[in-house]
Amino acid sequence: MGRAFGLFGKIWLNNFVKPVEERVLMKYLLEHDVERLLEIGVGTLERTERLLGAGSSRPVRYVGIDPFESRLPSDPPGVSLKEAHRRLTKQAQVQLVPGPVDATLARVSNHIGVFDMVIVASGLEDRSLERVWFFVRRLVRPTSAVFRQTAEGKWTQLSRDELDAKSRQILGRQAA
Repeated sequence: MGRAFGLFGKIWLNNFVKPVEERVLMKYLLEHDVERLLEIGVGTLERTERLLGAGSSRPVRYVGIDPFESRLPSDPPGVSLKEAHRRLTKQAQVQLVPGPVDATLARVSNHIGVFDMVIVASGLEDRSLERVWFFVRRLVRPTSAVFRQTAEGKWTQLSRDELDAKSRQILGRQAA
């Protein structure tokens, strides 16, 4: 993505963007050319709009997977599919895929391509996330970045080895 921000714009994005936990995501966007972004767990779209706003002048291909209208009362808050389309199509080439994240990702993973950056939000069911990692592994290049949000809201980048280990865990459980 790497929009041509001036020096002060880069300083602001790296040091003053709120919430503080998202600064690691902004820093990555500023330092890397992200043209394809996958977000699993879209939520209220506030984070998504900030990330796409820090993007390049070139069209960004954004894929968002979220329960949307099928959210349970125990799920984190979110927007409707229609609202997400309305708000995001101004900022990127958008493909939104509704449904349970694990089953939805399994269904579309052969059709959505590979991504430069993958963001997996917290608040998703642990059981669903176990299956997600297997498919995420197939959707990234060696140069791609995968970020996972902890229950406390902190974002951490998964190493290639961590992603491989998570993918192998689900394969081991399926074999048993």
